[in-house]
Amino acid sequence: MADHILALNAGSSSLKFALYELVEGNRPSMRWRGQIERLGDAPRLLAQSAGGRSVDRALTDTNSHDEAIHAFLEMAQEYLPDIQVRAIGHRVVHGGTVYSEPVLVDDSVIETLTGFIPFAPLHQPYSLAGIRAASAAFPGTVQVACFDTAFHRTHPWVNDTFALPQSYYDKGVRRYGFHGLSYDYISQKLKEIAPGLYEGRVVVAHLGNGASMCAISGGRAVASTMGFSALDGLPMGTRSGQLDPGVVLYMMQQDGMTADEIAEVLYRKSGLLGLSGISSDMRTLLAADTPEARRAIDYYVFRIRRELGALSAALEGIDALVFTGGVGENAAQIRQMVCDGMRWIGIEMDHNRNADGGTVLSTDFSRVRILSIPTNEEMVIARAAAKMIQ
Repeated sequence: MADHILALNAGSSSLKFALYELVEGNRPSMRWRGQIERLGDAPRLLAQSAGGRSVDRALTDTNSHDEAIHAFLEMAQEYLPDIQVRAIGHRVVHGGTVYSEPVLVDDSVIETLTGFIPFAPLHQPYSLAGIRAASAAFPGTVQVACFDTAFHRTHPWVNDTFALPQSYYDKGVRRYGFHGLSYDYISQKLKEIAPGLYEGRVVVAHLGNGASMCAISGGRAVASTMGFSALDGLPMGTRSGQLDPGVVLYMMQQDGMTADEIAEVLYRKSGLLGLSGISSDMRTLLAADTPEARRAIDYYVFRIRRELGALSAALEGIDALVFTGGVGENAAQIRQMVCDGMRWIGIEMDHNRNADGGTVLSTDFSRVRILSIPTNEEMVIARAAAKMIQ
């Protein structure tokens, strides 16, 4: 039987999975990846193998993460009857100040992670639900938690704190940063393909439905656009990004909104969707060519440029800019709009290379290298789980 690693990413109504076979040197090699989406509401399993085989099937009675795990097992038994899952790695959004690297899951870890729910109430419960479901479906199998916040634990104090009374910092009100698994992957990829840049000053723009940017020096995080929560920083598909806290006070005091109502606006009705009134999907907005869509795109690009300048200041210079994420990897027009406004900092894009969608997007004379690198958070999880069982 072949040894495998299963990487899981549990959301509120979905379960993403990637199955890796351990090959020579205990190296994970992807075999299947996919997701079970719309749990409780017309659930569906979508998956594709490394060899090109695809699965697309409607599911019944799949309302929870436990049932989603069983749906995955049924697919695995059909297509991969000889697998042995040696370890399961989980994407966990919040590791607080406690965890700066992956950790074996036990009861005490579950208790600690449960204590972080107030820091990420819309994400942490589902991470824990995924762990519990996998533990029940694979009793005795090693479970490994991998944290989106861990990569950012190297922030210096000035990028870790808010100008609030010290008691809040002591209680954990800090700038945690997120998308850490993506930044970890990009950093290690740079070490492999461009070690000189890895040792230098790099800004990575993870642009997708959720979006953030990170300043990295010598492979270590220095600053991030996301802070205490995944709301901060760049505007996203449906999230507001940076917001004057006075706006929240206004919503409470003048509009009489509750905390849940405010969260609904900031997390699900703002960002590109709120600005455009059309869609949260960048592809739709780029194709719309309406004043509302253009305004939303202009604001999105402006904020990326602004944060790029700020993160370059935090690094005291910049050697490379890396685009990743669904928008960063695929929206050549957005990359061009961002870079065309940053020539003053030494960024010079080759428009032909950008249109072709290769790895290097800068001109040969650009002082700052521009790269596009697809991210792979599941691979980071699989590597951590494989290392743990060694």
